[in-house]
Amino acid sequence: MSYKNFPMVPRVIFGRGSFNQINDVLAPKRLNAKAPFVFLIDDVFKGNSWITSRIELAYDDNIIFISSKEEPKTEQVDKLVEHIILTSKERPSGIIGIGGGTLLDLAKAVSIMLTNEGETKNYQGWDLVKNPAVYHVGIPTISGTGAEVSRTTVLTGPDKKLGINSDYTPFDQVILDSELTKDVPTNQWFYTGMDCFIHCVESLKGTYINTFSETYGNMAFELCKQVFLDGNLAKVEAQEKLMMASWHGGMSIVYSQVGVAHAMSYGLSYLLGIKHGIGNCIVFYHLEEFYPEGVALFKQMKDKYNITLPQNICENLTDNELDIMIKIALSLEPLWENALGKNWKKTITPDKLKELYLKM
Repeated sequence: MSYKNFPMVPRVIFGRGSFNQINDVLAPKRLNAKAPFVFLIDDVFKGNSWITSRIELAYDDNIIFISSKEEPKTEQVDKLVEHIILTSKERPSGIIGIGGGTLLDLAKAVSIMLTNEGETKNYQGWDLVKNPAVYHVGIPTISGTGAEVSRTTVLTGPDKKLGINSDYTPFDQVILDSELTKDVPTNQWFYTGMDCFIHCVESLKGTYINTFSETYGNMAFELCKQVFLDGNLAKVEAQEKLMMASWHGGMSIVYSQVGVAHAMSYGLSYLLGIKHGIGNCIVFYHLEEFYPEGVALFKQMKDKYNITLPQNICENLTDNELDIMIKIALSLEPLWENALGKNWKKTITPDKLKELYLKM
């Protein structure tokens, strides 16, 4: 039997205030005076000197502020790559993503597309990237997506929502500074944290489960329960624990996969533009049939924080629109196989998915 030789993030700094080390980390990686560092930063930090004042720009270094209100798109990556090529004298020394999953995924995708020809949409899938990416750094400012540690970028393309899954996707360096998450609004904190929780449930209950995935998944699952159900945690401790839950949750799917909620939320995201975290929550709420214990815990957490999920989002969709979502969900075969085994097609039919979507 041949086992997959997965890459991991080779360097990570963890600690409150560790973002202050960003300049020391980058300095030895500068290729020359003409090769800039390009910082892709969530535009919620625009005008916020608390983040930007700590970044020492030199030569042609560049900060690009990007909205994270929408899911990252392949077309957006192409435009960013074109802009960087046109405004840089040489290929960048590095791409640094600062923000949530959207910004981290954009940073990973841009770093790949700077060294690989053609359009980003052509790399959506598994192991299609031929050339190593430029040096890239991930600095999460919200916890839960696992984007800081995963080998995929979640991208919406013209035909599908599917990541660039490759050995060249993971970051070369990650900085985990929980202080950067201190101002996240409660709703967003919950949705992104639940992305991590759902990763764990789907990984631990999947048919691909193995000791590697189980070890990381159990750790993340327990941390999520502490953060979202234990009322005695200090705020700083909760921020640090959720940051590590995100890391372990991302690691838990390296050697396994996610499942039903992620497969179906990709359809919601593609057609309706619903953000990944909230999309997972909307779907997961209706999946007692597949994950009874996980959904019961999720509802307990949701009630604890008075979170109201959007309802009836699919009731006015046409049959054609429902078919588009169903087709996207069904195309994610590894997720279904992990969730239900090799004979998943006996359980998951277009009619079954339509019935589930119409509950949402």
